[in-house]
Amino acid sequence: MRKHWIDNLRWVTVLLVLLYHVVYFYNNKEVFGGIGGFGPYPEWHQYQDVVMYILYPWFMPLLFILAGIGSRYALQKQTAGEWFRARTRKLLVPATIGLFVFQWMTGYFNTAVSQVVQGKVLLPEELPLLVKIPIWGISGIGPLWFIQLLWLLCIVLLLIRAIDRKDKLWAWCGKLGIVWIVLLGVLFWLGEQTLIKNPRPESADGLINLYKPVFYLICFLLGYFVFSHEEVQEKVKQAWIPLTVCAVIAGGVLIGTTFGQNNTSPEYMSSPLNCLYGWLACLALMGWFNACFDRTGKFAGYMTRTSYGLYIVHYLVVGCFGYMMKQYTSLQPWAMYVILAVAVFTLSPLLYEVLHRIPFVRWCVFGEKKR
Repeated sequence: MRKHWIDNLRWVTVLLVLLYHVVYFYNNKEVFGGIGGFGPYPEWHQYQDVVMYILYPWFMPLLFILAGIGSRYALQKQTAGEWFRARTRKLLVPATIGLFVFQWMTGYFNTAVSQVVQGKVLLPEELPLLVKIPIWGISGIGPLWFIQLLWLLCIVLLLIRAIDRKDKLWAWCGKLGIVWIVLLGVLFWLGEQTLIKNPRPESADGLINLYKPVFYLICFLLGYFVFSHEEVQEKVKQAWIPLTVCAVIAGGVLIGTTFGQNNTSPEYMSSPLNCLYGWLACLALMGWFNACFDRTGKFAGYMTRTSYGLYIVHYLVVGCFGYMMKQYTSLQPWAMYVILAVAVFTLSPLLYEVLHRIPFVRWCVFGEKKR
């Protein structure tokens, strides 16, 4: 039987990623990737940036946990080879070939934003278009780092399964009680400690801190080995109310004491309070959705089918509209947020519906097979 609460939690989290990027694009907390806010911090208060502090500690770890759960279920129905081929098509193709079919347009705006932030021309006009497009393609990776890393984690999972052929680790993890489940947050914290605290500007340190391979591997494996168990899901479900209360308290203290800091810095992310809030939020949301949203309907079914596609295409809309409004209009900040949010939540589905109806493009951009 399909677990609708997992589907619902996944697409709701994806929608929150879209909302996060709307706010993040105009943040003034020196978070890398946005075009900048409407005044320097702390002289100019942008209280809307609180959305980043609420969401960032848990939404990507949660997506990796859910991916781990889904991988366990898929491997119960498919051979390892079948599963990995399907994962390669769904993840690696959009994150490589798709960069030069679609994401180069996102890269165009990412480059333009970087030129605004850095105050210098990064790509001279005289460069041929055939040279620029590959550069824009690499610059257009953006949120696709998630699926690139997920594909690599799938390889690691297959290696672990080859070592533990009798599934002893998975069976043992199913015996964990709620106290031990909560204490697994120590692994969450240890994963964040692998971040490079003082990244060197002209190195790959920043990319390592973005991809966080060890941290997200831990989340992915926790999903596969721990949270794929019915018994574990039931224990988290029964405790969803106290878990939610604790997560809200931890989040309130975190935001109240750190608002204004760069919430994506290694020091911030690896702090015990950030890790505590992030882990409790993941548990609380899994328990809440299992208890209250284990059902589906037409809209939920549609979102389950399309949320992956929305994730892939949405940042083109963010970059295009966000950049154009900031650079070429004198709109009030509130109007920019409203217009950008409406554009992202309406044009992203339309863009997906168009692209996934074009056979070759559908395969390149979404990894979708012929319908």
